[in-house]
Formats: sequence, C-alpha cells, structure tokens
Amino acid sequence: MSTPRAATDPKSAVPDWAGPALESVLDRVAVTLAEAGDRFPLFAEPGSGRWTTTGRGSWTGGFWTGLLWLRARQSRQEADREAALRFTGRLADWVDTDTSTRGLILWYGTALADAPEAASLRLRAAEACRDAYDSELGVVPWGSAFGGPRLLARVDGVPGMVPLLASVDPRAAESHLRRHLELCAGEVPFRWSWRYERSVGWVPCDDPPPGWSRGRAWLLLAVADATRHLDPGDLRHAVSRLLPEPVVPPADEAHPDGPLDTSAAAITAVALLKLGHRAHAVALLDELVRTHVTPDGRLVNGCYDLASGTATHHQLIWGDFFLAYALAALTSLVDPHDA
Repeated sequence: MSTPRAATDPKSAVPDWAGPALESVLDRVAVTLAEAGDRFPLFAEPGSGRWTTTGRGSWTGGFWTGLLWLRARQSRQEADREAALRFTGRLADWVDTDTSTRGLILWYGTALADAPEAASLRLRAAEACRDAYDSELGVVPWGSAFGGPRLLARVDGVPGMVPLLASVDPRAAESHLRRHLELCAGEVPFRWSWRYERSVGWVPCDDPPPGWSRGRAWLLLAVADATRHLDPGDLRHAVSRLLPEPVVPPADEAHPDGPLDTSAAAITAVALLKLGHRAHAVALLDELVRTHVTPDGRLVNGCYDLASGTATHHQLIWGDFFLAYALAALTSLVDPHDA
C-alpha cells in the first residue's frame, strides 16, 4: 500500500492514512473468512495470498477471532458478529489445555467481544490458568500441549496471560510477569526461553534465539498490559530496556540482512499505544502501511519461524490482528486497552 506520510501532528491528530488502511485490512478479513471457511487461518503466501489453515487454531486462534470481532465492531453487521461468536465458541477447547499460550488464545480471542458467552469463556480460562500457576516457580508453566519440556518459561507465554490472570489473581499475574522479566530480559543478551531443572534451577534455552525480535515485542506488550491491569510499581526501566528503534526489525537481530518480521513491529505498535508513546507508534505504523501492506489489505513480510524456514516472508494472522488493532486504536474504533 503506497500511502504518503500524514501531514498532521502525530502527537495528537489521527493520521490521514489510518482510516483507509484499517478499512482495507478489515475488508480483507471478509475475503479470508470466505477462503478459510470453518478453519483457522495461520499464514498466507505473500504473492497469492493463499492461506495455510488449522482445524483448532493452534496458539494463533485467538487472533483470528479477535480480527473477526474488530470487523464486526466496524461493520455493525449481524453476519460479522455471528462469525466472530462462532469462532469464539470454538476456542473453548483450549480452556483446559496445558499451555501458557492460553493467554494469547483466550484473552485476544474474547477481550473485544460484546457477548456474554465470550465473557464467560474468558472467566473460565482465567480460573484454569490460576489453577495452573506454580507458586514454587512463580509462573504458569509453558506446558505440554506443544511437546517438549513442560517446565519452561517462554516469553510468548506472557502476553495475554498477564491481563487474563490479573482478572482473578493479580499476585499470580505479577509474579508471572516479573519472573519472565527477570529471566528473559535480566541481562544481555536476552534469552527468551528457560527450562526449569529441579537440581539446578532455571537453565537458558537456545530456541528462540537471543536476537528474536518478536520476543522483545511480546514482552513489551506484557509490560504495557501490566501498567493497566496490575499495580506492579515502576516499570520504566523494563520499558527502556525493551523499547526498539521505530523500524520494522529483522526476524533475528543477529541476521540484520535476513527476513524482516512485520508482526513484531505490529505488536510493538500496540504496546507503544498502550504505554502512551503515540508518536513512536505512529512512525512504526506509517512504515508498515506504506511499505508492507498490499493494496488489497495484506500485511506481508512477517516471519513465522526463521530457524526452520517456515513462512519467512508471509502474511501472519497475528500480524494482521495487531496491525488492525493498532489502526483501530488510532482511529478510536477501540481503546488501546480494550484488549
């Protein structure tokens, strides 16, 4: 999408490209819904736009549902609301699944909903996560749902989990956040995943790698949510350590000439809006819209997994969600803290 920079003051006014960009991205949601049918879209080819889909949504199902609720809020059409409600109901299978990505699935999949069924599902999920909280480790463990060691602290198990858990147990939510801050961003280089071993304690893992830019974005988003949903004291030091430059980052900062990750930039933009760093967010969104959004509303150049070579230049469903959410916040369709 080739859109000129706004001539307005980004500190206060709505950029002139924000409304058209949001409309384009949400119009594309209807196209994706028609193509994916009853399946959850995961990532799409950058050229053809053809989606790879999943039956249960995996850890990304809440972002598709959140996109449907954003479209329903914008269109005010009952058919859009019914689609959003239908997919929200299908997230219920994840409530009792052993994974801290329930924050990503069940917070972002329900927080923008206007239905009592979604509120009930969110409460059930919050209570299940509270029951999974390990007071000895100070976290809701990564879990066994996706294989590998269960007792992990991974950065992508923090966003969504903070506001979800805070709704029923603020102390557990704060502990979960602070343990991940201590482990993942306590020293340089950052380490985004840690395994707990009873004999020695926390041991850093190499996957994801220290340069993973989405790790920084996920943790910044969790900190931004903590400022709203918890009373965790001064988090300015954590914010300053995690703030990136206002540019679309490489997927792995150790490979600056490698693929970019627009989804990391979109997540960061939402976190910045929550933190009140509006000018920084607008600059980042300006670059995304001008350079990485196609004329038909697809955010491309997202990187699912650089190490395995999976979908390294693609449209990613969570990238779409966070871009749409940031644009919706800029245009006052939502409040930055709604989800």
